[in-house]
Amino acid sequence: MSTTILGIESSCDETAAAVCKDGKIINNIIATQSIHESYGGVVPELASRAHQKNLIPVINEALVAADIKMSDLDAIAYTQGPGLLGALLVGSSFAKTAAMALGIPIIPINHMQAHVLAHFIEDPIPEFPFLCLTVSGGHTQIVRVNNHLDMSIIGQSKDDAVGEAFDKCAKLLGVGYPGGPKIDQLAKTGDAKRFTFPHSDIPDLDYSFSGIKTAFMYFLRDGMKKNDQFINENINDLAASLQGTLIDMLFVKLKLAAKREKIKNIAIAGGVSANSGLRNRLLTDADKYGWKVFIPKFEYCTDNAAMIATAGYYHLQAGKTGTLRDSPQPRMSFS
Repeated sequence: MSTTILGIESSCDETAAAVCKDGKIINNIIATQSIHESYGGVVPELASRAHQKNLIPVINEALVAADIKMSDLDAIAYTQGPGLLGALLVGSSFAKTAAMALGIPIIPINHMQAHVLAHFIEDPIPEFPFLCLTVSGGHTQIVRVNNHLDMSIIGQSKDDAVGEAFDKCAKLLGVGYPGGPKIDQLAKTGDAKRFTFPHSDIPDLDYSFSGIKTAFMYFLRDGMKKNDQFINENINDLAASLQGTLIDMLFVKLKLAAKREKIKNIAIAGGVSANSGLRNRLLTDADKYGWKVFIPKFEYCTDNAAMIATAGYYHLQAGKTGTLRDSPQPRMSFS
């Protein structure tokens, strides 16, 4: 029996909708909110208002592109969390209202688990079990994936996520927001070995990225004391050295996790997985350690509804649906 699912993503500053039919993504419509660039970061109130403005047009475009009507839907999947409360409310309110009117199930989805399931949108798909380094704006996690709905975090950041480190250091460099893509672009013509920054020393498979932000700030301060053009004259090398250090920190723990778990299927996911340095490093280490690696398309790295719809498909197949009483959870746990 055919199953058509509408996926809705509204966790932060991307308003997105996608249609999934029998596990296959038909389209993936995203409206990006550029208004936040002038503020140097996401403004929650502005994000919520933009979602209210964009959500219905984005959903309509997804339905028209798939040549279906709302009445053709069998379920609606939406992001329950984690994310910004006001932004989550926009998506969840629409999903609940529409599902109630249509008499179809609603499926609340964990945004971080959906990032992992983005690997099942298109071939090649990873074999179970696999490890997924999930690196988004607010989260850095090493996830052991046993099947579509059985995942566990075996390592994560205890303070700043790597995406936050990129954004905060980019602000110190004066290159604007979003910081990650801007640093990545600058780093392409820089010397990653030019400057050295300290790695955090934290036990087991967990991460800490707050220390490198502070070290980077003091390094720039000291450089500017000697030469007020220090940043401008060395910006590409600074970006490359910073990016190289952050990637090194990620892979120290990822290599340890792969060895400890005895798993050679390695994936990356989340917005930071679009970083070219990270992708290249994964391919390099794959040859070195005999890993079979999986890297999603760029459009499935950043926040998108295709991953929400895909997650909704696997939840529906397992009979896991939600109720109207489910509330948005800004700090939603992984379990």
